[in-house]
Amino acid sequence: MYHSYPTILDSSGELMSPQDWAAFCLTIASLVGSIAIMVRWMVKHYLAELKPNGGSSLKDSVNRLEQRVDDLYTLLLEKHK
Repeated sequence: MYHSYPTILDSSGELMSPQDWAAFCLTIASLVGSIAIMVRWMVKHYLAELKPNGGSSLKDSVNRLEQRVDDLYTLLLEKHK
């Protein structure tokens, strides 16, 4: 039984040269590196939102809401005594 193994051809139908392979590998490495940098940037900025910074972060907003809920709870308890 005859098996035809796939070959990688360039646009002109010829086998890829070492220079073509080098260009292909560099392209893939550049794309992977770019994606890694974007993910790192996104993670860094999302994590920054979770640290208090004096008023404008998500963590500060949650802390203010928790304090308001605690104050309301305390007022309700005092009112029913």
